[in-house]
Amino acid sequence: MKLLKHPKKLIALLLIAINSSFVSQTNVFNDIISTSPNHTYLTAALIQENLDVALQDQNANYTVFAPDDIAFINLANALGTDINGLLALPNLSDILLYHVLGTTAVSNNLNNGDVVTPLNSVNTIKLTVTTSSSVYANQAMVNIADLIASNGVVHSIDAVLLPYETVVDVAIDNGFNNLTAAVIKAELLPVLTKPLGDFTVFAPTDQAFVDLAIALGTDINGILAHPDLADILTYHVIGADVASSSVTNGLIAQPVSTSNTLKFTINSGDVYINHAQVTSFDVLAQNGRVHVINSVVLPEETVVDVAINNGFTSLTSALIEAKLFPVLTNPLSEFTIFAPSNQAFDDFAISLGTDINGILSNPFLTDILLYHAVDGAVFANDLANGIVPTLQGDNITVDLSMGVMINNAEVTLADVPAENGVVHVIDKVLLPSILSVEEDQSIEINLYPNPTSNYVSIDNNTNNLNNVSVLNSSGSLIDSFPIDSKNMTIDLKSYDSGMYYFVFDSNKSKVVKKLKVIK
Repeated sequence: MKLLKHPKKLIALLLIAINSSFVSQTNVFNDIISTSPNHTYLTAALIQENLDVALQDQNANYTVFAPDDIAFINLANALGTDINGLLALPNLSDILLYHVLGTTAVSNNLNNGDVVTPLNSVNTIKLTVTTSSSVYANQAMVNIADLIASNGVVHSIDAVLLPYETVVDVAIDNGFNNLTAAVIKAELLPVLTKPLGDFTVFAPTDQAFVDLAIALGTDINGILAHPDLADILTYHVIGADVASSSVTNGLIAQPVSTSNTLKFTINSGDVYINHAQVTSFDVLAQNGRVHVINSVVLPEETVVDVAINNGFTSLTSALIEAKLFPVLTNPLSEFTIFAPSNQAFDDFAISLGTDINGILSNPFLTDILLYHAVDGAVFANDLANGIVPTLQGDNITVDLSMGVMINNAEVTLADVPAENGVVHVIDKVLLPSILSVEEDQSIEINLYPNPTSNYVSIDNNTNNLNNVSVLNSSGSLIDSFPIDSKNMTIDLKSYDSGMYYFVFDSNKSKVVKKLKVIK
């Protein structure tokens, strides 16, 4: 009876109780998703699949990543359909359940790199929290966070999630721990989890990351802290499907990183990306494929890039043909390259009576090219008179008495820098001893008749000649004879018309004589 004396207090208490009861009964579907003007398609999809009832369960706890209407429209356009087409998808229920966690996860409890399992457990959701505090679920950005209901929380997102196995899943599921950690650190999960993307990823093994860390004098944490980590990782990704069967020797491809290109080499069945060898091919994902490599490739400008980017087309073609990209693209080595100009190659071809194709088919091409390469970066100011060993094994001679001469070639442009060395442009192709036309004047050798048709006689003034090798105009070895006397005759009936090189091997040097055969 006393309560009747205070009717206003009673009414207020009843209103508080009713309001408190109402708040406690809110749910993620009725009070957030279905009332949102921006989530009408999600609402329709949930009702159609009879999932709206589950989301009203007051005894459950949910986190819903809720694609907005624009997200559904974008997916429909990407699939070449419309909203009705999306609602007719046979796996629509699975797609919707892939957006729901069976626990409440507000935004300030989410961490970069969290991997969570939704109600559709066919795949996980990968979370990214960027340094600017943006939050992503896979490729979808959260555009409105923390819409709270009594049975959970809703985060509005700008894309529909699909439970596809992506190239990121390939890395995670196959134990590429260092690569996965790097992708998370570089905040690249939103890029590589795009379910409708088309990526080719060259995935360095864990040991590859360890090797790079050792070479740089750091550890994996130092690699993850590298300021160019994102650029390094996107240098391993091509935004198109590149199957191993489509790779050709000398292929140059543009990765997602625009800092540099990737150079492909095929050598006796082995495939290289820059200096890294592919150890496993074509691990397929629903948004691309993965090729495993044994080294981390870096987007540094190498001596090869200097040749490619500055129009040294003949030298580039020769490097491709000789399969030397894996050597000279190593970012952790240093080289000095004496780079013959295109004209130098043309002059060399003319001297052999051939063309650039004849040069490329020369069996000594690798020796010739490595004879132009020196270990270490030697700039013009560091050059000194004397001999310098090359990667081919023979020495070159540096003469600074009149300009800068390397053997008989003049340096026409010095000190073109690369991040793994330096390039000096020269006006002649250098020839190692096997092809040198610089004769030992102490040895007199006569070939006659010259020109000839069916035979040639050899006279020499020494007993120090061991054998003679016969090369055709392209440098191919076609014959070899022991020198058993100071005078001998060689039958040439089987030789075609053309220019031939007789390479005489003495105890001290090699002497080359030209012989023209006319049929």
